[in-house]
Amino acid sequence: MKGLLVVDVQNDFCPGGALAVPEGDKVVPVINRLMKEFPVVVASKDWHPHKTVHFKKWPVHCVHNTRGAEFHPDLESERIQQVFLKGTGDKDDGYSAYEATNLNLTEYLKGKGVDELYVVGLATDYCVRATALDSVRKGFRTYLVIDAIAAVDVNPGDGEKAIGEMKNAGVTLVKSGDLL
Repeated sequence: MKGLLVVDVQNDFCPGGALAVPEGDKVVPVINRLMKEFPVVVASKDWHPHKTVHFKKWPVHCVHNTRGAEFHPDLESERIQQVFLKGTGDKDDGYSAYEATNLNLTEYLKGKGVDELYVVGLATDYCVRATALDSVRKGFRTYLVIDAIAAVDVNPGDGEKAIGEMKNAGVTLVKSGDLL
C-alpha cells in the first residue's frame, strides 16, 4: 500500500512567511496532483508554542493556531486524512513527522497497511530530510518526490547535500511524472 506524506506545507514556510523557503509555494500544484493518486494521504505541521527553545535557533514561525501555521491556502488540504503535529513542546524541535505528539505516525501508517511512503513538502534540508531518514529507519520503503520539495539552503547547497544523504540512506528518488 502506498502512502503520501506532505511535510509542513504551511504559510510560514512559503514566500511571505516568517521562515520562507524560496519558491516553496511551487510545490503546491505538484502535491495537489499527487494527492489524487494515493489511497492514504497524511501531512505534518510544525505546531510550536509561543515560547520554545526552537526559537533560539530560528525566527518565530508556525505558532499553533496562527495563520502562519495553517496549510498554504492553495493546498487541497481536504484530501489529507490525518495531520501530525510536531514541535509542540518547549524542549523539542520536531523536525521529523515521526516526532508528532498528537498521534504515532508509524502506528497510523502500519494500521492503514502502508509499506511504501512517498515524501513531499518543505523544507528539503530540514523537516523533509529528517522525516525521510526516519521513515527508512522505521522500515518503510521510502521515496522522495524531487520536484515536490524545496530547500531553505541556509548555506548554499544544503538541499542537494540533504538529497544525497537521503539517497545514501536508502531513499529512492522519483519525479512526480513517474507517479501520475
